[in-house]
Amino acid sequence: MKLKYLIPFLIFVTLVALFAYAFRLDPREVPSPLVGKPAPAFALPRVDAPGTLAGPADLRGQPWLLNVWATWCVACREEHAMLVRLAREEGVPIVGLNYKEIRGDAELDASRLSPQEEREAALLRARTWLAQHGDPYRFSVLDLDGRVAIDYGVYGVPETFLIDAEGVIRYKHVGPIDERAWREVLQPKWAALAGAKR
Repeated sequence: MKLKYLIPFLIFVTLVALFAYAFRLDPREVPSPLVGKPAPAFALPRVDAPGTLAGPADLRGQPWLLNVWATWCVACREEHAMLVRLAREEGVPIVGLNYKEIRGDAELDASRLSPQEEREAALLRARTWLAQHGDPYRFSVLDLDGRVAIDYGVYGVPETFLIDAEGVIRYKHVGPIDERAWREVLQPKWAALAGAKR
């Protein structure tokens, strides 16, 4: 008779323990199977020079950040001033991956646009936004359909990848970078990579 009550009680205690453990985890700490592996290659049109393609190969030999962003992303707006500061004051090379600029905006119907019209609209929106808010990027490229973001395992925007001088992903940060995230998490990792480069 007591065993009949003991088993449900043990199941209940186990579930409570699992939930307590899960609530202590940081939701921004999303494990990435790409950490420790070469950054996926890409060659996409630059926002500032649409006839020119750019990608990770252009930064080989130095550590850098790949920042996934879009003008429609509220959290990207929150982190933008921090990215501008990192690029200008600390000299951190940052590459922007403009993610689904038109297709990701719920207020727009991309199906009504031709591929050329979508590209032109995305370029105009991204260029205008960077001109108004500052451009922290060595270059930013258009990922119109999100395929490159899929290669990087992006869940949403913003996400930032720390990539070493050999082109290997060393860390993935989910969510906006603020002063605390930079100082406590990213900056020590950045400093170790920048020091190893010398």
